[in-house]
Parts: sequence; C-alpha cells; structure tokens
Amino acid sequence: MALDKAALVEFIYQLVAKAQGKKQLKAMDLQKAVLKEHPDQNKNDVKFAIKDLIDTGRCVYTYFGGSFVELPHEEGAAKKV
Repeated sequence: MALDKAALVEFIYQLVAKAQGKKQLKAMDLQKAVLKEHPDQNKNDVKFAIKDLIDTGRCVYTYFGGSFVELPHEEGAAKKV
C-alpha cells in the first residue's frame, strides 16, 4: 500500500536518521529502500518527498565524490551549551 505524502516524508527521514554516522545514502538508495518496503509507491512521490526534506532543512545534500542525503551537521562552534 502506498504511503501518503506526510508518511512517506517521515519514512524517508527515519531511513536517513538510522544511517547517520554509519552509511551515506544517495537519493537512489533511498528510493530503492522505499520501493522495497512499499512496491506500489510512485517513484516521483519519493523524489518529491526527498525534495521536501531538503527544502524544509530536515535533511541536506552533501558532496564527497557523490551526492548524499544526510541530516544537517552541527558545527562545533555552533553547539548550544
């Protein structure tokens, strides 16, 4: 069963959060993971959900020899005490 937009965004966010610090995920990795769990999900919906996460600042793209989706990093000087 396909997820609605909000559930899809949250599902992808949880995938990224679980992989943080362990593995860097590309957008295609996220799409494959979603389609594995929800085979009837529209691929374009997955792309728009990733875009929504990026646009809202919940996730960011990082570039290290490839483009990866990650949670935003907090700089050492920016840490709140």
